[in-house]
Amino acid sequence: MIQESFHKEKRNNKTVTLECDLSITGGGTAGVCAAITAARQGTKVVLIQDRPVLGGNASSEVRLWILGATSHMGNNNRWSREGGVMDEILVENLYRNPEGNAVIFDTVLLEKVLNEKNITLLLNTSVYDVTKTSDTQIESVKAFNSQNSTEYIVKAPLFCDASGDGIVAFKAGAAFRMGAESKEEFGELFAPDKSYGELLGHSMYFYSKNTDKPVKFKAPEFALKDIKQIPRYKAIGKDDKGCRFWWFEYGGRMDTIHDTEHIKYELWKVIYGVWDYIKNSGAFEDVDNMTLEWVGTIPGKRESRRFEGLYMMKQQDVIEQKTFDDAIAHGGWAIDLHPADGVYSNLSACTQWHSKGVYQIPYRSFVSKDIDNLFLAGRIISATHVAFGSTRVMATTGFCAQAVGMAAAICTEKQLKPADILNNNEIKNLQNKLNIEGQSIPDIPINAETNLLNEATVEASSELQLAQIPFDGKWFPLQISAAQLLPLKANEKYQFKVAVKAEKATTLHVELRTSEKSKNYTPEVVLETQTFNLEAGEQTITISFSNGMPQNQYGFVTFLSNESVSLKTSKKRYSGILSVFNGVNKAVSNNGKQVPPPNIGVDEFEFWTPHRRPEGENIAMAIEPAIQAFNSENLGNGYVRPWGQVNAWVANLNDEKPTLKVTWQAAKEISEIKLFLDPDYDHPLESTLMGHPEEVVPFMLKNYVIKDLEGNTLQTVKGNYQAINTLKFNEPLKLKGFIIEAEHPSKDVPATIFEILCR
Repeated sequence: MIQESFHKEKRNNKTVTLECDLSITGGGTAGVCAAITAARQGTKVVLIQDRPVLGGNASSEVRLWILGATSHMGNNNRWSREGGVMDEILVENLYRNPEGNAVIFDTVLLEKVLNEKNITLLLNTSVYDVTKTSDTQIESVKAFNSQNSTEYIVKAPLFCDASGDGIVAFKAGAAFRMGAESKEEFGELFAPDKSYGELLGHSMYFYSKNTDKPVKFKAPEFALKDIKQIPRYKAIGKDDKGCRFWWFEYGGRMDTIHDTEHIKYELWKVIYGVWDYIKNSGAFEDVDNMTLEWVGTIPGKRESRRFEGLYMMKQQDVIEQKTFDDAIAHGGWAIDLHPADGVYSNLSACTQWHSKGVYQIPYRSFVSKDIDNLFLAGRIISATHVAFGSTRVMATTGFCAQAVGMAAAICTEKQLKPADILNNNEIKNLQNKLNIEGQSIPDIPINAETNLLNEATVEASSELQLAQIPFDGKWFPLQISAAQLLPLKANEKYQFKVAVKAEKATTLHVELRTSEKSKNYTPEVVLETQTFNLEAGEQTITISFSNGMPQNQYGFVTFLSNESVSLKTSKKRYSGILSVFNGVNKAVSNNGKQVPPPNIGVDEFEFWTPHRRPEGENIAMAIEPAIQAFNSENLGNGYVRPWGQVNAWVANLNDEKPTLKVTWQAAKEISEIKLFLDPDYDHPLESTLMGHPEEVVPFMLKNYVIKDLEGNTLQTVKGNYQAINTLKFNEPLKLKGFIIEAEHPSKDVPATIFEILCR
């Protein structure tokens, strides 16, 4: 029993003081990825989240799917899904939760954090104040947990604000912005005017389900009465749910921090009014047995404060794909701005303009220019309103925050401040450490000097020579233009034989295309066009191009649409090989071609995008000379995904026991062998609602054995589904080499390894 007598003075809450190396405020994708990355480097982290679950907008409280550079497979950014911890989380979720249950995704995030012994997690805990030792130095943050009535004081030499609204940076006095910059300030031609609005609003969603008996619905008094107040009401579908209603948005003309509760009530008004319309208007059939299963209780926020760092990203950095010496990640979502009136606007619910490829993101945008020991992460990083339209999405924020976690680990180890990373070659150290964990910073490979594999001889039992994509698939109707994306050699004159079926005598136009930039996958350059007169029926055509690639890069063997023609496809799939189509994906404003209005600083170009499995088979063809881009020499080049070239060793499917042998002239002390495998970086892996066709991507090397040269087994792996596999020895082993014995993932997909890291 606890009993206390009357106190004349006020009582104080229980107070707990925690000390750590890095205090992170905010448990969305950014905070989670930063915390895990830092913790795995030995950094003591306190992760403070003001909600009962992790994930922020991706959590079961909001239920927005995680997306980034892959953009629903609706842009030209091939193999661009974010790597490292962000990829690990999405691949784990695919394995456990291919149907996209947001509640299950909560558990995936929670497990990842709880598994890290260096993370102290505080859920339901809201940071409300900071203390400073000087104008530019934070000493601690103060937080309160209403569930256990406990106050926390968290002290650290380093702080990361990933809170969304930037409570730590705000309380610390850091410079910030809300709203849109003028065109003149940064020369951004797409900067919106006042009529469009300066802020993106909040959104809330609902889920519905069918039951086995009629369910009535009586709308609450506050529900929207006139559905025509929503200009897009005819776009409402009775079976739509969750973030398919992303356009249920409101608040862009309000204070998106302090007016959040008011915005929430307005969104509830919309949701219950929409459900009343679905159930009771008579406009929909077969809704009698439908009921509401879930309605969001907190809004998903898009935009509020953005804090000023050592560099502010702008529109030109995104569209022109600017490069940076301090690049730590890539982005690729469109510049995606929404009208401030949201669901009540007569304008398009969003305006998305894509770049021709991915763009680099600099470290400086994550370092506060005002507070010496403060990192910025998530949507509050240093970017203009226009650039923020691309950098704000969750896969990008989580991906970038990994750089914050790694930088904090370096700062902890070497007693540095965040800005010091830019000096004394530390940025290269940061980049390499990130890449070793799978970051794949564009144009920055793993440093060859840090990989002992580059001192070894690598022998493969076989190497794919792509002379044929077998003719064992379906017939694909050429109602839309299609292309086979292939890694071609500079100046080589290729010949392709394809099987076609014509319903009647007709003409087929075939083009060889490529990209202006060798690492892009926008085929805006037409190198050659050929025309074929087809007879009715099945036939083989031979395409002999007299022009070659200007350099080693991907080319597009392109078949222009003809409704009377079908192409034979193949069941075989290969890493770094894709078919793409000039189709439509309205989810990301892709109508087959981007045609911006004049003078907004955005390019006009066509979209050539893959189809999701099980569709999207490769186009069957014989290729002469055979493409020899899959050699074991790719191992050790520092790239862990396709980037301009395949960058992988791929075995021949006829090789029943694909094997790699690594040997050194003299024995080396090896503490770690790390394999970088293929998790299909082209597939978006939306975290919730969307659903996916498989639990393990078909390119993944699932089963393999690593042995020393004497035949002793070092590691046996069965049923792997993750991209990065690490064999770490308790004590370094002296090895003169090792052997990897692999199994093909399936009869239609050969064994593939992108990189082997030995150290």
